[in-house]
Amino acid sequence: MQIYLPIAEVSVNAFLILGLGGLVGILSGMFGVGGGFLITPLLFFVGIPPAVAVATSANQIVASSFSAILAHLRRKTVDLKMGVVLLIGGLIGSGFGVILFNYLKSIGQVDLMVRLCYVLFLGIVGLLMFIESVNAIRKSRKPIGPRKPSSRRHKSWIYAMPVKMRFRTSGLYISVFPPLLIGLFVGALAAVMGVGGGFIMVPAMIYLLGMPTKVVVGTSLFQIIFVAAFTTMLHAITNQTVDTVLAVLLLLGGVIGAQFGTQFAMKLKAEQLRVLLALLVLTVCGKLALELLLMPSELYSLTRLGGQ
Repeated sequence: MQIYLPIAEVSVNAFLILGLGGLVGILSGMFGVGGGFLITPLLFFVGIPPAVAVATSANQIVASSFSAILAHLRRKTVDLKMGVVLLIGGLIGSGFGVILFNYLKSIGQVDLMVRLCYVLFLGIVGLLMFIESVNAIRKSRKPIGPRKPSSRRHKSWIYAMPVKMRFRTSGLYISVFPPLLIGLFVGALAAVMGVGGGFIMVPAMIYLLGMPTKVVVGTSLFQIIFVAAFTTMLHAITNQTVDTVLAVLLLLGGVIGAQFGTQFAMKLKAEQLRVLLALLVLTVCGKLALELLLMPSELYSLTRLGGQ
């Protein structure tokens, strides 16, 4: 069933878009990511212009993340205090990110820059996550004695920074600056790349802040909801690139898929979840890199400049 998207100015199969939204919803519930790192490139692949894909996918992230976080709230695996600190940084970062996105769009470089950012960040993060997760699985299979509790935390430079705050749900007493900076960086990525930022924030919360994996997923989703909503609003006001029809189709699929994702997550170990997420990130990175290197089927396109 073909449906016309007024802002993107293309016709797409409605069931295909619903399926993409459902797939991203499953990922949101399983890994605590908004799914933008996957849905935005997938929209590129089905012919959606990058500017529209970035702005509209941020809208879909809100629904899939909200649906998934309800399950985590019921299990009390959300650190609301940490989420608020991350959110403050995220809102500031998304504001700067939209300004940068508008500038790149005005000089005609937004499409290339978005794709390059995806290849760079997904490649680095995916590779690091995969190596660490495989090492964690190997260690878990070896019989070892009692582990030294929180030795990693006390040796980290993060725990020596000033202005500390106690996060009881996560069992942490750390400075507010590292979470603020993580939120700031993730907020900027959300605006420029159309992502929730979970593929950056989840590893940062685990390996930099030392948060328990079971709390990281729900807390990440909490921050993603508000940052993605704020980013969508800014794009709609400044760029007019949010396609409502496309967003509704993605929302319907995402809300349903997120409920299945939370159920899958309960059946897998934390190390296994991280390996699966790393493989997904590397797969998307490889596909985007291949498209940048190969000669396109159409060597030029017609666009309207300045209303002429």
